[in-house]
Amino acid sequence: RLEVKNITVKHNKIPISFDQMNIVQFSDTHLGFQYTLDQLEDHVNRINSLNPDIVFFTGDLMDEPNHFPYIKKIPPILNQIQAPFGKFAVYGNHDHGGYGTNIYMNTMKNSGFSVLRNEGTTIQQKDGSKIHIAGIDDAMLGTPNLTQALKSTPKDAFQILLSHAPDLADAASTYNVDFQISGHSHGGQVQIPFFGALITPPYGKKYPEGEYHLNHNYPLYLYVNRGLGTTRLPLRFLSVPEITVFTLKATDY
Repeated sequence: RLEVKNITVKHNKIPISFDQMNIVQFSDTHLGFQYTLDQLEDHVNRINSLNPDIVFFTGDLMDEPNHFPYIKKIPPILNQIQAPFGKFAVYGNHDHGGYGTNIYMNTMKNSGFSVLRNEGTTIQQKDGSKIHIAGIDDAMLGTPNLTQALKSTPKDAFQILLSHAPDLADAASTYNVDFQISGHSHGGQVQIPFFGALITPPYGKKYPEGEYHLNHNYPLYLYVNRGLGTTRLPLRFLSVPEITVFTLKATDY
């Protein structure tokens, strides 16, 4: 089972030239623990069928990077993803774990992804209009630095933040972040009806899945993807794997 979730993101800072742009997010594959390269290939085909302009991977590629025997088989699969405006990734805790820091960086670079580790990049249209994408290092095992990640943001640009851990949104909302995209919590992975997420990891407890509107110093829209793989427990009960499609919508308000 797989749910493709379609969400329209409206904002008055989105330039008209980015109207109807499609961003596809996938997350938390945890290759090597119940999730196979064949499944990854199937999901890559599904991603391409959604005609993304931009693709985001929000961390936890392999469950244990130093124990995954088929690392060299990953780039030929991820390289198949077509996204004319770029493919971007951030670190999750499992990407650092198992001595994985360099393994993950090299694998994603060889797969055509830019890994944003406390840094940002601008996506610009031919008319000069732009949006800004920043990525932050993982909260559990990395060294996240929002100030560094966001320092290159152009004034008035629509700001997207990729953070594996959703609960960094409280800190991000004190900066000019308009839209945070996260994973990490697997929607709790096991859910009990009427109770919700049963097991949520650190930094994935407050915002375990779906949409949240934060309004601290600055209004921030947070989306938390449930991921594709599993970790710790080889089952998902009521928490369906997910690929998310965000369609940008320019508004005047």
